[in-house]
Amino acid sequence: MGILDSLREALGMAAEADATRAADPEDLFGLSTAYVTMEAELDYVPGDEAALCFSGVDSTAFAAARDEVDAVLHAGKDETGTQFEFRTDAHGYDWVVLADDDFEDLVTGVHFAADTMIEAGFGSRLLAAVFAFEQTRTGAPLYWIYSFRRGSYYPFAPKTGRERDSTAEFKLESVMDGELSVEQDKAYWYPLWPEGDARPWGSPLASG
Repeated sequence: MGILDSLREALGMAAEADATRAADPEDLFGLSTAYVTMEAELDYVPGDEAALCFSGVDSTAFAAARDEVDAVLHAGKDETGTQFEFRTDAHGYDWVVLADDDFEDLVTGVHFAADTMIEAGFGSRLLAAVFAFEQTRTGAPLYWIYSFRRGSYYPFAPKTGRERDSTAEFKLESVMDGELSVEQDKAYWYPLWPEGDARPWGSPLASG
């Protein structure tokens, strides 16, 4: 099984078939308060980027849904200043990447994008929402990933050499379970490896 097949298994149809609860974009707002606990108890601070990962389809209706997401985020940009752009990663998955130094604006923007896709009838194409954090003492990266197919969160703490900091992930699970709906089956804690030294969705957005 290749890496693309593994992603499909963990975040795709197999995950949907095995789901124990339905995904709900409102779950994303749990991070609006959970990040305060993470900083106070675990010394993690939110980064200035987040992203929504989805599997595109070549159809006029899907193109219209993507255009609607673009329009919604453009409308919000005037009020919040949130920057965004669409990308396709090395594995062929599509992303809408948002940048803002206000974490709650990021959560709201990702929610708007996901909700717009669902309202347009393409909720089944949503794979994951990904939010970046950093450990203040060490600078180590951490991501909270929300699986739309499982309706739950899981932590991902990548290390160099494509290894994971399992100790940090289990600590996050133990502290945050209750504030967030954390995935109980660790087989679905799929690692979204960064591309080089960048985020899982690639390099940071250009400012401006």
